[in-house]
Amino acid sequence: MDASSGSPPVIAGGLSAVDAVLERFFSVAGSRAREIGAAYEELWSALRSSAAGGKRLRPRLVLQAYTAFGGDDREAAAHVGAAFELLHTALIVHDDVIDRDFTRRGAPNVSGRYRDDATTAGIPIPTAEHRGISTAIIAGDLALTGAYRVMDYDGISPATKDRVVRLLDDAVFASAAGELIDVDYSISREMPTVEQVVEMERLKTAVYTFETPLQAGAVLAGADESHLPVLAAFGRDLGIAYQATDDLLGVFGDERETGKTTLGDLREGKRTVPIAFAATTDAWPGIRQFLGKPDLSAGEADRVREALIACGAEVFTRGLASRKAAEAVQLLDRLPAPVAEELAPLARQALDRIR
Repeated sequence: MDASSGSPPVIAGGLSAVDAVLERFFSVAGSRAREIGAAYEELWSALRSSAAGGKRLRPRLVLQAYTAFGGDDREAAAHVGAAFELLHTALIVHDDVIDRDFTRRGAPNVSGRYRDDATTAGIPIPTAEHRGISTAIIAGDLALTGAYRVMDYDGISPATKDRVVRLLDDAVFASAAGELIDVDYSISREMPTVEQVVEMERLKTAVYTFETPLQAGAVLAGADESHLPVLAAFGRDLGIAYQATDDLLGVFGDERETGKTTLGDLREGKRTVPIAFAATTDAWPGIRQFLGKPDLSAGEADRVREALIACGAEVFTRGLASRKAAEAVQLLDRLPAPVAEELAPLARQALDRIR
């Protein structure tokens, strides 16, 4: 779902405008940092690299809702889209810290970059890792405050800006709650139910990725408030479909396509939909012995995958994702026809991703 994947010209142009806003943001920040010192400028460079590339899914959703509801100020939409992209950057940088991950998309993330620099300089691993994690926390904080900064655009009326900022704040508030629940689940001896995992994933990811970007685009375009709950429900169902699919890709995916190891979730003992379902089956004792094992081997991971398939967890999760994507499609009937036509491809892409 990037600008090159068959986006309509208006969306592709909007995404280019988003990139331009981000470029200006990082250029100005880099210049300010240079006045303080080279180390601070280097941190901004690392953060800039972290925000580069990616699917730009959240800005795309802002733009799709904005144009669907008749918005025509590309620059205003680009600033809101860039805000959600910076929020995403902040959350993934912090999430990597929480998960103690030092790579993302097959390359060192902010934590990894600073850890590797420290180890190259001869600093012992524990201290080097602490340096990397500490620096990533600072970088994530800067991206989070940056999300609010780029929203401060004169081309958006004060009343509209206030409404959109409150949506952005709702997204941060929900994601923090979901992250906390995820952390608590990871250390609990009790396995959460499938319903609890779905709600955790909704709060942690779906709200800021799907629900609020769609609502923000609509608000920016001046849409009637009555459409916002429908957009939120559409984004919720779509987000659950995507997250359930990500749960599967985290175990069964092709690492060359996803850029993510298929051992990480199992080694960390992640509470995902397939794992929560498996915990209710007779296969659980055979899976539980490997879940959360830091040195889980490829062969042991294969045994877990076989058990997840045999107990029905893989089919159940795929079915949940398909059902939620279908429910999202049904919600489009409650939106104006031009809006439904613009958003329908999102649900189709979710279904294609599941197959």
